[in-house]
Amino acid sequence: MGQVHQLILTHGIEAARRTAESRADRLCVDAAYEVMADEQASIGITHAGFAMAALPHKQTPDTVWEREAGRVKLLVESGLDANRKPIGIPYGSIARMILLYLQTQAVKTRCREVELGASMNAWLGAMGITVGGKTYQIVREQSRRISRCRLTFFRRTNIAEMVTNGAFIRDAILPLDSTPAQLPLWQERVRLDEGFYQSLIEHPLPLREEAVRQISSRSMAIDLYIWLAYRLHALSEPVEVNWHALRRQFGESYKELRYFRRDVLPSLKLALAVYPEARVAVDERQGLILYPSPPPVPERRALAG
Repeated sequence: MGQVHQLILTHGIEAARRTAESRADRLCVDAAYEVMADEQASIGITHAGFAMAALPHKQTPDTVWEREAGRVKLLVESGLDANRKPIGIPYGSIARMILLYLQTQAVKTRCREVELGASMNAWLGAMGITVGGKTYQIVREQSRRISRCRLTFFRRTNIAEMVTNGAFIRDAILPLDSTPAQLPLWQERVRLDEGFYQSLIEHPLPLREEAVRQISSRSMAIDLYIWLAYRLHALSEPVEVNWHALRRQFGESYKELRYFRRDVLPSLKLALAVYPEARVAVDERQGLILYPSPPPVPERRALAG
């Protein structure tokens, strides 16, 4: 359990808030408290592959997005519109949250068909994302990109390479273009791509839904939380991860390590705040030491969830 969690347990939330020296520190305190106070402990699900290779954080002009870490590699190819013009790669926190909803529902129901409509909007609202105004356009655009992109997961072992080709979903999410007043944002149901769904069922990664809600607007914190949830519980001994390795996985767009370190530290601290079980030592000059830790969702609950 991290320092912020011990502080809350020992002195209470108000005392913990008074020790915060910055807005980022206060955000970590509040996020940690909400996760610790969450009695419902709802579970979200993502593909374990996203722990090692994630979507871009910002819009990219590339039509093929490539990420590789360890033995996992992800290729995401932009879809095309009717005029064969690239639509773009999905990116940012909204795209991650839409995909998290689709994956969670598919695994919980053990069905490729996922209900959208009011259910999707209600879930986004519960995650702190109100589908209206400017956010409506962002959700709509990310949905369009998710609907049409294609992806390939590569997973290597000592004797073989396993390749999963497909897409996120088989059916398009969006109706024909029109004004928001005339058409709903979502179809009533969509069907996940069969290859992606099967790979998801075989490689699910349970997450605390309250933890995700607390970091829902920060794509880097989402990626770090997923990465920690995947790595820590599988460790048998401490592992050192230096800043250069972290930049290769989470910040290849940064030319200078110091700027990556400066920008990633607040997201890392937030990810650790919403993962009380995580045992991670952060050295701002050297990197991280990861220690064997319980998963964010106990194994029995994950299997039952």
